[in-house]
Amino acid sequence: MKLLRILAIILGLSLMIGEAYRSWSAGRPVMLWMDDMIMGVMLISSAIMMKRDRFNRRAYFAAAWGVNAGLLYGSFFGKIFAPERINSGNFDMGVLTALVGIAFVVSVFGMIASIILPRQN
Repeated sequence: MKLLRILAIILGLSLMIGEAYRSWSAGRPVMLWMDDMIMGVMLISSAIMMKRDRFNRRAYFAAAWGVNAGLLYGSFFGKIFAPERINSGNFDMGVLTALVGIAFVVSVFGMIASIILPRQN
């Protein structure tokens, strides 16, 4: 579970920092970058809370991973199927798509792992 918590913090920070870099001076509306901040805060706060594995904390941890998987799903496939509609900001579109794809795969793995890993006592 500790590795999954570390992974959550790394992914959360990378989402927040990456989105800040992407949107800086790119004229992107707040609603298009705020979701990444919320996802990052959820992952980081739930990972910190999971220092003590309790039912409600486990539920929040799994939910944070699920929110990430759900939001990154739309982001990734939007970039694949309609790249002309995407403002890639300060990133090259190919690099951005690859990074979002990696984050999506990691978030699906994290969601599944946070559900099936046995509880720590």
